[in-house]
Amino acid sequence: MVKAADRAKNPARSSVWLENRAARAGGGPAGLDRDRIVAASIRMLDEEGLGKLSMRKLAAELGVTAMSLYWYVDTKDDIIEFALDAVYQEIDLAAVDAAQGWQGRIRALALAYRRMLARHAWVSPCVGSYLNIGPRSLAVSRKIQEAVRDTGLPLHGRPGAMAAVFQFVYGYGTVEAQFDRRAEEAGMSHDDFYTQSVAAFRDDPDFAAQIEDMRDLLDERASHGSVSDIWERDFAYALDILIAGIEVMAARPA
Repeated sequence: MVKAADRAKNPARSSVWLENRAARAGGGPAGLDRDRIVAASIRMLDEEGLGKLSMRKLAAELGVTAMSLYWYVDTKDDIIEFALDAVYQEIDLAAVDAAQGWQGRIRALALAYRRMLARHAWVSPCVGSYLNIGPRSLAVSRKIQEAVRDTGLPLHGRPGAMAAVFQFVYGYGTVEAQFDRRAEEAGMSHDDFYTQSVAAFRDDPDFAAQIEDMRDLLDERASHGSVSDIWERDFAYALDILIAGIEVMAARPA
């Protein structure tokens, strides 16, 4: 069993996936297993966020004692790592394989990744905080690498292409998730929250001069009727730009 203090001494090599847990996969308290713990943790993270998750609250949600959880995990970080990997199964890899060409596969992966990030606002801050080397996450990573390999880009250019597409998706999905959470916390629909947020500075005379050059863009966005339509349209267009850029770079002489 690796304690939190031991992990803190070498954080770059610290991950629940680097420890041998086979002996602890079963045989714990009756009615409890790791899948139940992870499913409950995802529900709590979705509802309350990272800051509210605790072993005590998770145990109460499961109807067990906090000590029962330690049969399967050593720390709250273990639970978060397991939960982080679990949500990657929401990315349908069979649908990715069925897409047409590398362009279609990149689009399918990008859209599924964005939707996963938007559904789970807690995932974004975890991606850079943990090694994220669970089996489901690595399966998605392999599909990304396969699609980018098939673009024809040289080996040294592939990491940049992956970063261009999927760092964009990460940012887009993160902003979308936080926007959704703010609207929910305000007790408002997405459209009402967006309309009132924009109106807050558009109608303020102190901002009039500063946003004068932006009025045509703000008017154009408002003409689409719903925030969901704006999210979808802008994402698709941005992704088209990135894929077109990869096609141009792949066609360049070596």
